[in-house]
Amino acid sequence: MAELESLGFEHMGLDPRLLQAVADLGWSRPTLIQEKAIPLALEGKDLLARARTGSGKTAAYAIPMLQLLLHRKATGPVVEQAVKALILVPTKELARQAQFMIQQLAAYCARDVRVANVSAAEDTASQRAMLMEKPDVVVGTPSRILNHLQQDNLKLRDSLELLVVDEADLLFSFGFEDDLKSLLCHLPRIYQAFLMSATFNEDVQALKELVLHNPVTLKLQESQLPGPDQLQQFQVVCETEEDKFLLLYALLKLSLIRGKSLLFVNSLERSYRLRLFLEQFSIPTCVLNGELPLRSRCHIISQFNQGFYDCVIATDSDVLGAPAKGKQRGRKPKGDKASDPEAGVARGIDFHHVSAVLNFDLPPTPEAYIHRAGRTARANNPGIVLTFVLPTEQSQLRRIEELLTDEGEASALLPYQFHMEEIEGFRYRCKDAMRSVTKQAIREARLKEIKEELLHSEKLKTYFEDNPRDLQLLRHDLPLHPAVVKPHLGHVPDYLVPPALRGLVRTHRKRKKLAPGRKAKKVKKTQNPLRSFKHRGKKSQPAAAPS
Repeated sequence: MAELESLGFEHMGLDPRLLQAVADLGWSRPTLIQEKAIPLALEGKDLLARARTGSGKTAAYAIPMLQLLLHRKATGPVVEQAVKALILVPTKELARQAQFMIQQLAAYCARDVRVANVSAAEDTASQRAMLMEKPDVVVGTPSRILNHLQQDNLKLRDSLELLVVDEADLLFSFGFEDDLKSLLCHLPRIYQAFLMSATFNEDVQALKELVLHNPVTLKLQESQLPGPDQLQQFQVVCETEEDKFLLLYALLKLSLIRGKSLLFVNSLERSYRLRLFLEQFSIPTCVLNGELPLRSRCHIISQFNQGFYDCVIATDSDVLGAPAKGKQRGRKPKGDKASDPEAGVARGIDFHHVSAVLNFDLPPTPEAYIHRAGRTARANNPGIVLTFVLPTEQSQLRRIEELLTDEGEASALLPYQFHMEEIEGFRYRCKDAMRSVTKQAIREARLKEIKEELLHSEKLKTYFEDNPRDLQLLRHDLPLHPAVVKPHLGHVPDYLVPPALRGLVRTHRKRKKLAPGRKAKKVKKTQNPLRSFKHRGKKSQPAAAPS
């Protein structure tokens, strides 16, 4: 048993090319799910595996899949090229992430194993040509895979050996139940299958009956989120809605948050309200909007990962707002039109190096909290979750605490004792900015974003060449100023900065003014990404970062 617990990649009998790719990725040790799942998968077992978000589930199925494909090609009889593995995911973003991970792991055997992603609905013609070449692995959403099967672009009945269902707990809630059942009719009677999920709900149990044959169940005994030494979780009670905006302003404008952060709200309308509010103070943010085309969303994520901006506002209401089974996913908040049903924010999107998750709005369910918090403290990096709570939301907060806290232990959500009276000097600015963000301003901001998409759309490029006047009308429309930006609000005079924070703010300003060739002193990974006041005698309070 001790040997099994210390099992490393080099002891799993993997192809040297896979071991080299794993080394290039910097993975010195397998995660718990990888350590347990890979040996079982290589033995030919069907797997039903539950592991928390960010635990390495993608590599846990990708590594044995590639090993089995390479072994079959090296030792088996020469057979006609065909699709051997199918990976089903609930969102386009997850499909891209799975494809990218497989390509990274297959870096030294790319000629032997080819992977195709067919999740994008707008790329049918090129996908048809790609599938004619019969790649070894096909990744896609159930609806897109079924569409290609029905059009005979893809044939699996005589060739498929491995089926993977990733984020299985979301497939039915995304309305894929009928598509999945129809898709299974096109598969052979015998194949190896993996079901990977963050939770075991009724939908996963139903999928288990449909897909798996005598599976090994891996219900790993690990917490759903990293421990307190890696992930610190705080709650802060805000007496009014205005206090939430004031506190967020202080955290961002005074640089009390260090590193990249995700702000979660519960509706798309709230996303734009928050962005326009922060624009008043020259705080750059962007909205990850499920109504935008896939390429636009991916571009936003890519720029965030590359460090072009440090703050993204996102909503998970379309994904985790207690959807009903089947295609009836429940009513959405007023003002949120139908967004892409295969687009998700809280689950599956590969945000890199997120230091802090701020729940500006309390998550609608305890599960939603877990999936939001799972965006930070990944791959052994530290992270923090700060949840804003109104007095009327205390009962909802207790349900989240019950899910996170083991019986007899102290609450996992520690109180964040922020002294609101210290930032009262900023309240008048906050009120001024909130008045500027009207419903009309929010509508115009969303309209402006749609116009930008039209102007940069490849599909409309030919149309605009034939109809230049329409392009001119769009380009020379009245400039939209959804909220009048007052330049003086972007500057914070020293007399408004609380005395306890003046040293930190001055240090931050000095770092900003560094010449391009110079680098600011790096912050150690072990330091808390959230700065705050020093409160004597409050052990639950995060320590102030050194200046």
